[in-house]
Amino acid sequence: MNLPGPRPTLASAATALLARDLKLLWRRRGDAAQPILFALLVVALFALALGGNPELLRRVASAVLWLSVLLAGLLSLDTLFRGDAEDGSLEQWLLSPVPLAWLVAVRVFSHWLTTAFPLVLVSPLLAELMGLPHAQLPVLLASLALGTPLLSLLGAVVAALTVGMRRSGILLALLVLPLYVPVLVFGAGAVAASAQGFDASGALLLLGAGLVVSALLAPLTAAAAIRIANS
Repeated sequence: MNLPGPRPTLASAATALLARDLKLLWRRRGDAAQPILFALLVVALFALALGGNPELLRRVASAVLWLSVLLAGLLSLDTLFRGDAEDGSLEQWLLSPVPLAWLVAVRVFSHWLTTAFPLVLVSPLLAELMGLPHAQLPVLLASLALGTPLLSLLGAVVAALTVGMRRSGILLALLVLPLYVPVLVFGAGAVAASAQGFDASGALLLLGAGLVVSALLAPLTAAAAIRIANS
C-alpha cells in the first residue's frame, strides 16, 4: 500500500538524516571534542615516552600521527548505528522507500564529517608537536584525506555486523583492526617515503583505489548486515 504524500528523494533523505545527526551532535557537543583530545593525548604521550628527542620524533612522526587518528576513530565507531538500533530508527530505515545502502552511506559520511574531519583539520598542530618537517605536511594531509573516509567505511561494515550485540566494543575493535592495518601502513608509509625522498604517489593511489572500492561496496555490505541483524 502506498502512503499519501510525496515520495522522498535521495537528496531529501540525505539532507534530513544529516540535519538530524548534526542536531544530535550539537546537543552533546562535549562528546564531539573527544577524538581530538584523545589524539592530542596519544601524541603527547608518545613525545614524552621518547624523551622529547627531536630527531627520534621526526622519524616516528608519521606512524604516531596516523596511529593517533586511527585510535581516536575507534572511540565513536561503536555508536555508529547503535543509537539508531536502540531508539528504533534502524527499523524505520528498513521500512523507508529510500534504499538502505544510501542511508548507510549518508550516516558514514556524517560520522566522518563529525569525527575524522576535525582530526584532519588539527593534524598540522599534531604534526608540529611531533616535529614533522613542513615539506611532508601536504603528503600527510593527502593521506589523511584519503585514508580517514576509508577507515569510516570499513568500520561501518564491522559496526553493522555487531549492531545487534550488547557491549560489543572490544569485539568491534578486534574485528576492525585487521582491516585498518593496511590503511595505516599505506598512510604512514606515504609520509615516510616522502621524508626519505621517494615518490609517495604509489601509496596515495592505493589509498584512493581502496576508497573508491569501499565507497561502492561498504554501504551495500553494511546494509545487508543490518538487515540480517534485524531479521
